[in-house]
Amino acid sequence: MQLPPFLSCFQPMAVVSSNSIPSLTLGSLSQLGRRSLGCPSLSLKLTHLSNSSLHCSLNVPENTHEDTPMEKRFPPYPTVMDINQIRERLPHRFPFLLVDRIIEYKPGVSVVGIKNVTINDNFFPGHFPERPIMPGVLMIEAMSQVGGAVILEPDVKGTSGEVFFLARVDKVKFRKPVIPGDTLVMRMTLMKMHKRFGVAKLEGKAYVGSELVCEGEFLMATGSDPQARFLYP
Repeated sequence: MQLPPFLSCFQPMAVVSSNSIPSLTLGSLSQLGRRSLGCPSLSLKLTHLSNSSLHCSLNVPENTHEDTPMEKRFPPYPTVMDINQIRERLPHRFPFLLVDRIIEYKPGVSVVGIKNVTINDNFFPGHFPERPIMPGVLMIEAMSQVGGAVILEPDVKGTSGEVFFLARVDKVKFRKPVIPGDTLVMRMTLMKMHKRFGVAKLEGKAYVGSELVCEGEFLMATGSDPQARFLYP
């Protein structure tokens, strides 16, 4: 059986018998592979009506992605901790609080936070006036602050009210510039935690969209000094 020309990009998942009543479903494009069509998932049903004819019905979703207005295509990030809850946990304040929201949080395991990068950030006038780029050291600082949400969790350390310090960073790579208008999505995963010594090792990855822009390993130390209020880069 030969498929119509506009379905020639698909490979059937089953062979249709000529003397049976078959039902053939073509899976989603993500399973079968795309051929630059940009079309949605299709369902093709072939029914054997007689010895000489087949009935073909093509089910296409009525509302495609292109029919949805641009402003409604992308849902907002969830809120696990808002800025007020972040300020309760982290000691950082303007202009060095570089986390706007926590969107995923697994105590003792990992945390995901976002930083909305705007032209109004105070570092852009000097870095650089003609080509604003977020400094790499501030990306590291922002990732460290996200990691602090895990380090300062009572379930991890056993006590609350402590602060943390960035002791070392390793294997840091900057893969793409971060510019105004980007949303920096940072995932910090706890690799090791030595409660006795108050030392933790985390793996950090930062993304803009689906692209990895920065990564590294972070060694952090916790302390209870009430005068130690900031995480130094």
